[in-house]
Amino acid sequence: MRTDTIAAIATAMSDSGIGIIRVSGDESVSIVDKIYRNVKMQRTLTGYQSHTIHYGFIIEEKETVIDEVMVSVMKAPKSYTAEDTVEINCHGGVYMMRKILNAVVKAGARIAEPGEFTKRAFLNGRIDLSRAEAVMDIIHAKNEFALQSSLKQLKGSVSDTVQEIRADILHEIAFIEAALDDPEHFDLESEGYGDVLFQIVKKIAKRIRVLIDSAENGKILMEGIQTVIVGKPNAGKSSLLNMLVGEERAIVTDIAGTTRDILEEMISIDGILFRILDTAGIRSTEDLVEKIGVDRARSAVEEADLVLYVIDSSVALDENDAEILRMIADKNTIILLNKSDLFTVVTKNDIYALTDKIQEYNKNSMTEPDLKAQNRYENRIIRTSMKEQNGVALFLKTVKEMFFHGDIIYNDEVYITNMRHKEALQNAYESLMQVRKSIEDHMPEDFYTIDLMNAYAFLGTIIGEEVGDDLVNEIFSKFCMGK
Repeated sequence: MRTDTIAAIATAMSDSGIGIIRVSGDESVSIVDKIYRNVKMQRTLTGYQSHTIHYGFIIEEKETVIDEVMVSVMKAPKSYTAEDTVEINCHGGVYMMRKILNAVVKAGARIAEPGEFTKRAFLNGRIDLSRAEAVMDIIHAKNEFALQSSLKQLKGSVSDTVQEIRADILHEIAFIEAALDDPEHFDLESEGYGDVLFQIVKKIAKRIRVLIDSAENGKILMEGIQTVIVGKPNAGKSSLLNMLVGEERAIVTDIAGTTRDILEEMISIDGILFRILDTAGIRSTEDLVEKIGVDRARSAVEEADLVLYVIDSSVALDENDAEILRMIADKNTIILLNKSDLFTVVTKNDIYALTDKIQEYNKNSMTEPDLKAQNRYENRIIRTSMKEQNGVALFLKTVKEMFFHGDIIYNDEVYITNMRHKEALQNAYESLMQVRKSIEDHMPEDFYTIDLMNAYAFLGTIIGEEVGDDLVNEIFSKFCMGK
């Protein structure tokens, strides 16, 4: 690790009330002392105690004042990087921040690389790698749930869990190694250790499996619920999008087939982030451009976490509706019977009847008994009128209930939101499965330790104990300059 003193602008590169230039390294105090003066225009920074803040000025050549500032001094090891750190709080103009940074560099610092402050915190042992990655997740959090999950990871929710699992694995490795080194006092086979280890590995693997399975919800927390609006042309899909966004984002006319491509918007409903995609109306058509739009709608549904199926309830269901129901059969779906302000001809029973009819033709589409149409769409078929805003409150309530209590869940459990962590957990899980297989095949005990060590090492990559320099550099290269 390079141990010279680094500096960077730690706040956004835009005009604002306050800007911060962060300086870290063994010489950070003495470097800033060259360009800092107190109210009496004296060099006094090196004499200040740690964790104190001081009013003064930043000067350049010939003692010309650049700016009026507040300077914070934080000495090792009690700083963000665990090194001596100075933060210059100045006026937040972009030109001003760059001018002060240039003065710091002239005084002896160098420009920090992206993420180098957090990288130093990791390499100096103040935080592990999972906590370091949580820092960037906090910066990029788009909703309250993503923020809280990232804060928990910064406090060690993932790290502590991984450490506990590794400790359990290491205990068994040490026991086996001790027994193999002293066979006179440890007869693993006669003591039935294989059966004991099998149960221990089963318990550990189950715990890892829970973490792996949490990754899907973790992805939703970080990226939002990918929500796709589908339906036939002129059903009210674009009106729904406009209502959710709160502005005329999509063109709404009485002409069917107005939307021919996917429109995408990010919205927040009571802190829940939704990535809304409005798609082309699904119907049989000879129009080449409209066909492309329909194909894109089908592809969007395949990737959706939530489908909003909008039906014009003033028009009877037809084969196009049957096609849509087939397409969304395995998706979390809310059905909106729209245009309820008009004379309606479509009821819940019509939806149930058509869905059951589809299942008769395709019995493999939904095999579980509780996925029969009436149970599947119970409380998820809502009458709405986008024109008069009827049913909108119930629709939003249903969405939130699905998120908190249904198939899309958030609670206080540990969530895996980093795909690198998920891959490491998956590899560790597979290693433990190999241990179980070795036990079932009555393999020698030293075979157990090989796969146990592999699981231990894979878990270590999450917290940074088993990673190479290349991976560390790649991770921190994604950070912003001042972090």
